Amino acid sequence: MIIKSPSRIHMSLIDLSGEYGRIDGGIGLTLKDPNFILFGEPSEKGVQIDFNDDITNKDIIKECQMKIENSVDKIMDNYDLEGGFYFKVKKAYPPHSGLGSGTQMALSAAKIVTECNGISKDALTLSTIVGRGGTSGIGTFAFDHGGFLVDAGRSMKEKDAFAPSSASDVNPPLLFGRYDFPDDWEVLAVILDNVNTADAVTGKTELNIFEEYCPRPKNEILEVSHLVFMNLVPFLLEKNLPAFGRAIDEIQNLGFKKVEIELQTDKIKILMNKMRELGAYGVGMSSFGPTVYTIFDKSNKHIVDDVKEYVGSQGTVFTTKAQNSGYQLTK
Repeated sequence: MIIKSPSRIHMSLIDLSGEYGRIDGGIGLTLKDPNFILFGEPSEKGVQIDFNDDITNKDIIKECQMKIENSVDKIMDNYDLEGGFYFKVKKAYPPHSGLGSGTQMALSAAKIVTECNGISKDALTLSTIVGRGGTSGIGTFAFDHGGFLVDAGRSMKEKDAFAPSSASDVNPPLLFGRYDFPDDWEVLAVILDNVNTADAVTGKTELNIFEEYCPRPKNEILEVSHLVFMNLVPFLLEKNLPAFGRAIDEIQNLGFKKVEIELQTDKIKILMNKMRELGAYGVGMSSFGPTVYTIFDKSNKHIVDDVKEYVGSQGTVFTTKAQNSGYQLTK
C-alpha cells in the first residue's frame, strides 16, 4: 500500500486572545509539492522503516522514524491490533520548515495501518488518536480535503491555555471552511539555507514563546478576524489576487503572526520586504518559518525569476500549486 500526502502553508492562527470564549483557529493552503510518499505493509512484529537511497538528510530520517513509530504504536494500541509493519519512505521533505511534515508523516502511517486492518477513519479521528492538531487543524484537513482551509479553533472550556500543538492534549478543531484554490494562481516559496532546522522553533522553545507572548491584544484579534473573513476569503472567491495578497501582507503585522515574524532573523525580514519590492502581491511566512511564500499568476510571473536571481545560491526557491484534494492511496 502506498500513500501520497500533500504539504501545507500555515498562513496564520486567528485568535490567541480568548476574549470571546474561543481560542486558536487557523487558515492555510494545501500544496501539491513537496509531498510525502510512504509504502507500508503488515509484518510479523515491530516497526521497521527503510528509506529510498536518495533520502540521506539526517533530520528527515530522524523525524520520520519518530513520527511513524509513535503513530503506529498509538493506532495499534487504540484498536488493539497485533503484528507489526514494514514501511519504506519513498519521498519526504525537511521537518521544521513550516510546511507541516510531521502531521503528514503521522497521518500517512496511521492511514496505512488502519486501512490494512479494514478500518476506515477520517483524518480528524486519526489525528485525535495519534495526538496531532492540538492547536491548528490545517494539516489534518489538508490531509483529507486539500484546498484553502479555515479551522474553527475550540472553546476555552476545552482548551484554557495558550500552547502549540505539541504541548496541547486536546482534540483537533472542527473544519469551518474549505474552498478550492484557483488553478491559475501559483505559489512561489523560498527557504533560505542559513535558516535551518537548528534554528527551528520547536519543543520547549515554542511552548515558552506561546506562554510569553499570549494572550494577544483584543484589538489585533478583531483585525485578524476581519481580514480573514471580510478580505482574504471573499477576495479568494472573487479571484482578486492583488487584494488577496494585500490581506496576506496585513496579517503578517497582527496577532500571533506578528510575534512569529518579529522572532525571525533579519535575513527573513529582509527577504520578505525584497519580494514585495520585486512586485509580489503579498508575502507571508508559513507557521514559524523558515518558508516564505507569495501567490502569483501570469500577470506578475516575473516575480519567479526576480526572486531566484535575488536569492541566488543562498537558498532554495521553488514554485508549486495548490492541491484541491487530499491524500492519494494505492492499494
